[in-house]
Amino acid sequence: MGIRFELDPPLTAELRDEIVSLWTAVTNAGGAVGFVGPVTEEEVRPLALAALTDAVRGPDRLLVGHHGDELVALLFFTDNRFHLKAHWCLLKRVMVRPDRQGHGFGRALLRHAEQLARKIGWEALHLTVRDGRGVEEFYRQLGYREVGRLPGALRVGPGDDRDEIQMWLSLT
Repeated sequence: MGIRFELDPPLTAELRDEIVSLWTAVTNAGGAVGFVGPVTEEEVRPLALAALTDAVRGPDRLLVGHHGDELVALLFFTDNRFHLKAHWCLLKRVMVRPDRQGHGFGRALLRHAEQLARKIGWEALHLTVRDGRGVEEFYRQLGYREVGRLPGALRVGPGDDRDEIQMWLSLT
C-alpha cells in the first residue's frame, strides 16, 4: 500500500495548507468532520488552524499518513483535559482523501493509531460518528463497539437532526 505515517509532524505552511485542502475535500464528499458541505477552504481554515494549534502546543497530537508525497489521511488524538480520563483518548477528525477511499488507507490509519495508543499507554480509544452514513460499520469491523447514542444531537440542516454515535475500542 505504501502509506507512511508520522506522529506530530513539523507543521510547515505547506502541510497546513494540505490539511485544510484535505479537510475541505472530505467535508464536500459528505464526511462528518465538523462541517456540512459544501464548504470552502476559507470556511474550514479557522477550525483546522485551531485544531493544529492544540496539536503543536499540546495536549493534542496529530497523526498524518502520506502515500508518496501526497497527504492521504489524518486524525487527531484529542486529550480529554481531565485527569480522571487520562487513561483513554478521543480520536477526532478521522479523514481519508475521498479519491483514495476503498484502498485500505483508513484501516491502516486506525490500526496505526491503535498501535501508537498502546505505546503511549492509553487503555481505550473513543470516537463519535454522525448517524446516517453507515460509517459505524467500518469502525465495528475494526473492533469498535457502539456504547451510546445521543438522539438528534447533530443538526446538519433544517429538519435534519442526526444521532451522534459513541464508539469505543478497548486496548486492554
